Amino acid sequence: MSTNNSVQPVSPASELLSNTTCQLEEDLSISFSIIFMTVGILSNSLAIAILMKAYQRFRQKYKSSFLLLASALVITDFFGHLINGTIAVFVYASDKDWIYFDKSNILCSIFGICMVFSGLCPLFLGSLMAIERCIGVTKPIFHSTKITTKHVKMMLSGVCFFAVFVALLPILGHRDYKIQASRTWCFYKTDQIKDWEDRFYLLLFAFLGLLALGISFVCNAITGISLLKVKFRSQQHRQGRSHHFEMVIQLLGIMCVSCICWSPFLVTMASIGMNIQDFKDSCERTLFTLRMATWNQILDPWVYILLRKAVLRNLYVCTRRCCGVHVISLHVWELSSIKNSLKVAAISDLPVTEKVTQQTST
Repeated sequence: MSTNNSVQPVSPASELLSNTTCQLEEDLSISFSIIFMTVGILSNSLAIAILMKAYQRFRQKYKSSFLLLASALVITDFFGHLINGTIAVFVYASDKDWIYFDKSNILCSIFGICMVFSGLCPLFLGSLMAIERCIGVTKPIFHSTKITTKHVKMMLSGVCFFAVFVALLPILGHRDYKIQASRTWCFYKTDQIKDWEDRFYLLLFAFLGLLALGISFVCNAITGISLLKVKFRSQQHRQGRSHHFEMVIQLLGIMCVSCICWSPFLVTMASIGMNIQDFKDSCERTLFTLRMATWNQILDPWVYILLRKAVLRNLYVCTRRCCGVHVISLHVWELSSIKNSLKVAAISDLPVTEKVTQQTST
């Protein structure tokens, strides 16, 4: 009679399971996850349809650059929500048994790559949109003559490729994405970090995200101040600023949503990477900040749905009526900003006598 002393092979997934668990974590039902994913997909689909229609309308105008970047951001949110949401629903439906359904760790790697890409890419695009609008407002001639749709597409491709590169860094460094303590998502290693490379990934992710938010804040502040200066300095070209204000309001909405949703998660990752806080003590908080970050993909499209020119105009009319103020003509929303920018530039280059004649004729 012989005894079997053979050792069973260990699944790669079992080695990647976190050694800590969220004991107080309340499991979300599959139905809630499906509803959450469905709302995000429908919201992004509606925003994509609105932006695509607007892009076709303004294809030959300089607003097309902004609409192209905005469409790319919403499409990124759409696919990020679709892929990550589908994997999350599958994980919940499989009772979070990673050892059973992901023995080779392929699904966890895909999940982690999508989490990093869908997190950083929208933040990068938001900062790129803020830079584009800042140049469009402060340097309108340079923007209309030098920044073409081809250049915008090149910058868009560069941002996406850089986000993909950052997401693939652990794989290129022969590191694996790790199943987190709640066993519902995969990300960089966040518990029992002893290697500088694991800290580097967390700090790089947090630094790039916070840097993108900082750039958006600075550029939007410069854009807003520039528009206010022009408004108080001259009222004769206020018609052409309508599209500027519309896009700046949308950018401010994107920035506020991104800051509220992403800042807690980015700060938490930075704290873990710098060993300021232990993941064991912040497991539930990390999961809560992650869920806040996922709301960004749902709220982003509503910025474009609600903060459009037509909606803002109706809100303006309703507000003035509710306040008992006579509603003035809203021609401020009618002309495109490119025509006004070129007209202002043309007048500014004319001699003084011709300027007077031009203004008199208009």
